[in-house]
Amino acid sequence: MLYPVYVHKDEGSAYGLTFPDFPGCFSAADELADLPGMAQEAVEVHFEGEDMEIPVPSTPEQWAADERFQGGYWMLVEIDLAKIRSQPVRLNVSLPAYLVTRIDNYAKAHHLSRSGFLAKAAEREMREG
Repeated sequence: MLYPVYVHKDEGSAYGLTFPDFPGCFSAADELADLPGMAQEAVEVHFEGEDMEIPVPSTPEQWAADERFQGGYWMLVEIDLAKIRSQPVRLNVSLPAYLVTRIDNYAKAHHLSRSGFLAKAAEREMREG
């Protein structure tokens, strides 16, 4: 998912990253090209061992008037949420047999497991819905 990251740099310092959606989560990088990787790592560490809900991404426009985010610029960074909470949780769901067959056929054709397909579909629906 794309999350807004506020980037700031003082003369002679590294680029600083701040995540308004994850209070207390920040990082830094010497090179602009390293920012996305450092952002992913910072979010993984931020949520490590925590049982916090991962918020839906905000937009930079929502933070434009916030005095904490002045003088820098915004980037949208792709955060792989699967790397944050990668431990699977087993659950029991009931679906009509015809739908399970369709899911299995689709998943097989796209080299996915049933669980992988359902997780991707749920993420897409929550992002677009």
